[in-house]
Amino acid sequence: MPKMKTSRSAAKRFKVTGTGKLKRNKAYRRHILTKKTTKNKRQLRHPAMTDETNVKNMKKILPYL
Repeated sequence: MPKMKTSRSAAKRFKVTGTGKLKRNKAYRRHILTKKTTKNKRQLRHPAMTDETNVKNMKKILPYL
């Protein structure tokens, strides 16, 4: 059976934590920052965990994480 291919775009965006959860960065921090509050921008810096509804699909496109 051939090797499974990893989705390279997903591999650059997601990391696996020690407990096996998928860590991701938050969106909405690239541009149009003037109308966002300082508190909002500060909270967007911190990583978030991938929602449980998406984990099954993410594990499929990231077979070797």
